[in-house]
Amino acid sequence: MKFLRYGEAGNEKPGLLDSDGAVRSLSSLVHDIDGQAIASGKLADIDVSTLPVVPDPGRLGPCVANVGKFICIGLNYADHAAESGMPIPSEPEVFAKATSAICGPNDNIIQPRDSDKLDWEVELALVIGRPASYVTGGEAEDCIAGYMVCNDVSERGFQLERGSQWDKGKGCDTFGPIGPWLVTKDEIADPLALGMWLEVNGKRYQDGNTETMIFKPAFIVEYLSRFMSLQPGDIVSTGTPPGVGFGQKPPVYLNPGDRISLGIDGLGEQHQTAVACDE
Repeated sequence: MKFLRYGEAGNEKPGLLDSDGAVRSLSSLVHDIDGQAIASGKLADIDVSTLPVVPDPGRLGPCVANVGKFICIGLNYADHAAESGMPIPSEPEVFAKATSAICGPNDNIIQPRDSDKLDWEVELALVIGRPASYVTGGEAEDCIAGYMVCNDVSERGFQLERGSQWDKGKGCDTFGPIGPWLVTKDEIADPLALGMWLEVNGKRYQDGNTETMIFKPAFIVEYLSRFMSLQPGDIVSTGTPPGVGFGQKPPVYLNPGDRISLGIDGLGEQHQTAVACDE
């Protein structure tokens, strides 16, 4: 299944994408696509043919609502660590994005005030489907409900030049576009064999594959569950391949008016425009 949310920001409705590319309403089954709905089992074994078609869904919102935690893994591709001038980590590098950063897959990216190093990162994100605390092996895999595209938007000056914590450069408003869909695991034959790409103004900067991840999704869930319990609806974004802006020589950063497109095999595409914060 490909679950989504559609409608104006703050007033999205639950839906899914059928095999013909039409949006179907899920409002008769669940109030929203969130941790409660995911854990309830109401989104399993749906007879799609009985759901009403939404003729004009309009804007796509973030595909998961009411996210409790938005955890990210840094430097999880060896070649990205190299372009960043940082050593390959011996354990996952963990940081958090503010949940207020979450936005729709095609919403504008707002450049914060005093920002001049606005950057991009195409990432495979997973969504937790059941509580996870000290899980191991197959238990960790079973806690993953599905996957989606995430753009881990970053302000490198805030991240790397304003103290030792990355969060300041990761959690600004609109720095977490997710979607267009939450794709259930049964539709993804191998999450470690997915092509992923990102373009800015039509120029391709990132062209990688999840097969080069250092720490794999199930291991990441297992690892995180040692330090915090994970709850249904939590998001974990698993890192980016090389080709980010600050890794270019010389570095390339986003400016208002720039157009960003990105996607992952089987998980859809995102299309954003960078805008100044006062627009």
